[in-house]
Amino acid sequence: MPYGICHLSIVPVRIQPDDTSEMVSQVLFGEHFEVLEKRKNWSRIRLAYDGYEGWIDAKQFQEIDEMTYHTFEKSGRAVCAELLDFVSDDQGQLHTISMGASLPGYRQKKLVIAGKTFHYEGTVFNKKLPKSELIKNGYTYLNTPYLWGGRSPFGIDCSGFTQMVYKLCGYKLLRDAAQQATQGKSLSFIEESEPGDLAFFDNQEGIITHVGMIMKDHYIIHAHGQVRIDRIDHSGIFNTDLNRHTHRLRVIKKII
Repeated sequence: MPYGICHLSIVPVRIQPDDTSEMVSQVLFGEHFEVLEKRKNWSRIRLAYDGYEGWIDAKQFQEIDEMTYHTFEKSGRAVCAELLDFVSDDQGQLHTISMGASLPGYRQKKLVIAGKTFHYEGTVFNKKLPKSELIKNGYTYLNTPYLWGGRSPFGIDCSGFTQMVYKLCGYKLLRDAAQQATQGKSLSFIEESEPGDLAFFDNQEGIITHVGMIMKDHYIIHAHGQVRIDRIDHSGIFNTDLNRHTHRLRVIKKII
């Protein structure tokens, strides 16, 4: 089975092999994956980080061998901690990266991707951070516009937001809200929660469609139109701009 790694800043993952198809996620710089199927211009991939599958443009990644793939699996989880930064190659060319980009094999300000050496001088998170850092990193995304399938500070969806905040702190979450709801331990009441715990919300059919991160004093930070802070109670999220509840609470989960 072939393998690949993203050498570009942000690559869309689509539900079908077509440029006009719905974007369901994104691959960030340095994230690696299995290539499940190849077509002329498209490849169906499964991300190593969260197992998510979809189609990406075959021109937007570099192939790696199986040994390199498994080496990345065992290497440290270094990620870019800057909102926006760049890596440089040996020719001095700059390559933009965003917060949460992976830096596989990062050591002494260097990393190698598909045989190409990159240099990175910015701030790196490479170990598990205390739970208290989740909200701090969540604030970094504040006012990021909502983007279905987004995982970057330029556009992010609700589960992309929680996944990336947890990634920055060294913890793995699955990609979609319904998938994330299968992780962790359920809590019975908001009063039992701590900042950084996740609240999940369902639609009229009982399907979990939204997630946000609990803060102190009955507040929640979540992506809805933009990454914003609202009130939360036992009914759900109370939008302070609209002066009404917008999401119905289903369950609260403690991941850490």
